[in-house]
This record gives sequence, C-alpha cells and structure tokens, in this order.
Amino acid sequence: METPAYILEFEKPLRDLGAQLDQLRQQALETNADLSTEIHAIEGKIEAARRDTYSNLTAWQRVQIARHPRRPYALDYVSLICEGFQELHGDRQFGDDRALVGGTAFFNGDAVMIIAQHKGRETKEKITRNFGMPQPEGYRKALRLLKTAEKFGLPVLTFIDTPGAFPGVESEARHVSEAIAVNLREMAGLRVPTISVVVGEGGSGGALGIGVTDRVLIFENSYYSVISPEGCAAILWKDKAAAPQAAEALKLTAGELEKIGVVDEVIPEAAGGAHHDPAQAAAALRYALQKHLNDLRAMPVEGLLQTRYERYRRLGVYREAV
Repeated sequence: METPAYILEFEKPLRDLGAQLDQLRQQALETNADLSTEIHAIEGKIEAARRDTYSNLTAWQRVQIARHPRRPYALDYVSLICEGFQELHGDRQFGDDRALVGGTAFFNGDAVMIIAQHKGRETKEKITRNFGMPQPEGYRKALRLLKTAEKFGLPVLTFIDTPGAFPGVESEARHVSEAIAVNLREMAGLRVPTISVVVGEGGSGGALGIGVTDRVLIFENSYYSVISPEGCAAILWKDKAAAPQAAEALKLTAGELEKIGVVDEVIPEAAGGAHHDPAQAAAALRYALQKHLNDLRAMPVEGLLQTRYERYRRLGVYREAV
C-alpha cells in the first residue's frame, strides 16, 4: 500500500500553491476557458518557492527530511543497487534482531557483505523492526557478519539509519554498550575494505556501531550526530522545544560534517529529499560506492589499515599530556 502524502510544516506554502494550480487546471477543463496565463503564473510561483525553500534549509528542516516517512530506507537502496541479496539471521548467542539486517549480495557483479539498519514502513513492520533501534544481539549479528566478510575477503557496505541503539532495560541487561564497543574495536582492524552510508538518521553510538569504516558517505538531507536534537535540547536547554537551536549547534548536517572531515562525500538528493526521486538517489549512491570501492581495493591490506587509523586519529581536537 502506498504511503499517504506527508507534508512537512515548512512545505505547506508549496502545497497550497499546488492546490491552487490543480484548481485552475480543473476549472479550465470544466469551463473550457483559456486559463493558460494564470496557470503559467502559478507554475512560476511554485518553481520560485521550491528553489527558495530547498536551497535555504535549516539544520532542523534537514533533520525533518531525514525522518520523512516516505524516505527510502536501507533495504530499498539494497534492492535498487544490489542483486541476489541473501539475508543471514541471528547472532548465534541470543536471537535475531530485525532492526539490523545483514547478508551477502552482488554489487555491480562483485560479492559484498551488506549490514543495514532498517526502520520499517507500516506500523506492524515498524514494531517488528523496533523502529530501527538495534539491541545488543543486532550488533553481535553485525560482528558475526563482519568476521565472515573478513574470512572470505568480501568488502563490507553498511547502511546507517537509526535514531540510536535501543535504550530499554532488557537492552542494557544484555550489555548493549559492550556490544557496540566491541564492534568499534573490531571494525577498526578489519582486513577488508569497508564503506558506510548514512541514508537517514545517524544517531549516537547506535549508528557508530556499524560506522567505523574506511569511508563514510552521507546523503544530502541525512544527519549524523552524537545525540538527537531533542536529546541535546532536553539536556542543555531543559526543553525539547529547543531542538531547532540544538540542531544548529550540533553541526550535524551533511555539509557541516564534510567540512570537518567526519564524512568523505555528500551524495546529492532531488529537491525536497530522496523520496521525491528514489531512483536518482540510488543511481548517485551506486556511483559513489563504486568509486570508493575501486580506491580501497587498490590498497594493500596494511595500507588500508594504516589509512583507516590515520582517518580516525584526525577527527576532533585533543592534547597528549606527558
């Protein structure tokens, strides 16, 4: 079933102009009157309003687009750019976390390992997928697949889209922080090329648990942050209503992240978000992934590990004391 139209608050003026245009076209059909001048005038207003709206998005507006319910999710991209995806289940310790999906696939004819966080589209699937928030067994399943990829020499492609790891009591009881920490350590030393893509939300350690890779790519309207804007606002301003202000302060947008070296490439989207043209977004993603895979495959393993080490040493500002 197709997801109903969903209009963000800042897009409502565009919707109203669109309704005027539809009304004029209907009137022209019903009365057989020549309203082409009026129609062209409204079309011009819509185009100008679209350019103005989407060329001046705030950080908070980009967060809203990243969370759009019609936005392509991880498995949508996998189906568009890969062939023969074979899902592999379970962490061999506790269970199978459906918020984190993984398995083998062919990308442009080459075998790869896919690891993806998936939110789910309809209510039933959202619940099954735990709204894209993995539990410890999800990260341990990811670790099992990472080690399998290393054993067979498969490049790893991870798709990040989570508000964060699941913070519930049962998740903490099964040591979610330890599971994420182990993944950080093991991904840092993985002896195969690794690329992660932030396709929607990149929230906190939940995202980083599959994000310590040779290259980090991000879609234009995705975000990657140590905390959600609402969480930051609740801590610093004691008010979740300050989320727009927090979003600006966190420097979580793709452009800001590229400036400071957290991400290596920003993948363009159609005006208004990838949900307006998923095929275009998938084509841009395929091109970027192939380009970076070619670069990484050309490196010897020791060079790959050294470059990865240097990449993460460059992030942030720190001082070493004697």
